[in-house]
This record gives sequence, C-alpha cells and structure tokens, in this order.
Amino acid sequence: MEKNKSVEEFISKKSEWKESLELLRSIMLSTEMKETIKWGAPVYTIGGKNVIGLGAFKSYVGVWFYQGVFLKDERKKLINAQEGKTKGLRQWRFNCMDEIDKKLVLQYVDEAIKNQKAGKEIKIEKSKDIEIPNELQAVLDTNPEVKVSFGKLTPFKQKEYKEYIATAKREATRISRVEKIIPMIQGGVGLNDKYR
Repeated sequence: MEKNKSVEEFISKKSEWKESLELLRSIMLSTEMKETIKWGAPVYTIGGKNVIGLGAFKSYVGVWFYQGVFLKDERKKLINAQEGKTKGLRQWRFNCMDEIDKKLVLQYVDEAIKNQKAGKEIKIEKSKDIEIPNELQAVLDTNPEVKVSFGKLTPFKQKEYKEYIATAKREATRISRVEKIIPMIQGGVGLNDKYR
C-alpha cells in the first residue's frame, strides 16, 4: 500500500492517469465534501463519514462509492468488484479520460452525498471471534513467554493470527505457520503490520 501524504503526491505517482484524476478531483472539490488521504488514496467525506474514494490502476481509474449500493444507478455504471464480499461499496471504472462525463459523475456524487446525509449506510457486521487453533494453543500452553506476548496483542492482531493458522488446510502447514509467527508474536508485531 502506498504511503501518500497528500492527494497531489498520489496523483504525481499515477502519471498515466494524471488528467483523469485531476478531473475527478475537481468534481469532488466542487461539492461540500472534505478531501483527505486514507489508505494512501484520496477519500472524500461528509461529517467524518467516507462517501467517495479515488483510485488508479494499470488499466483504469475509478471512483469508489462507499455506500454505492444505495445509488439508483439508472445508467448502469457501477460494479461490485468483489461479489459476495463487498456489501455497500460500488465502483465506477474509466478506461480513458474521454469516458469521464463530468455532469453524470456529479449527479452520482450528489446522490451519494444526499444518501450519506440521510443516514443510508450498511453497518459492518462484527465477525465472530475465532477459536484458537489447536496448534497455536499447544504453543501457548507450553511456552509462558509466548502466551504473555500473545495476551498483550490487540484483539484484532490476535484474530489475524488465529485466522492465519485456522485457514491452513493441512496440519503440517498449520504447524509451519505457528513456527513462523512465534517471533512476530514475541515482538508484539501484527501479522500484516508491514502492509499498514
């Protein structure tokens, strides 16, 4: 994940999409939304709530509507990039600058702002806690130092480790994963901290 500190920095790193991003940004800035950077990319908010995000990849530049599921989308522009996983988020992808219809994009953005002000949002369901896998529990039972270190981790980091072990299908893989994470647990590091 890129660690951009500003929207200008984000755009400068996406030179092939510079004009498209600047156009999309101008549309967002023409509204009452506040501009910020989250997860290394431009995000536009109302009352501290994420409404719109901008992204750029090799083959397209896009607008993310965080609660896009509530948009009418009469022109059928929006897609769910992760069918079955993503509940509220919808994307509108552009393969070239000519595809960006400023007036139409602004209509979608205005509707998204109205929906946010009306409180239309899908609440993220808290996932259920995962049992500690037997392979990890065995280490915690026999190694007091690892047990104390694991107990000091945030519940989120503990869950990441439990999922990492539990998702391995073979016992040998679960055991090798436990061996790999022990130093990380003792160091107070989360499984995916290097990506944050």
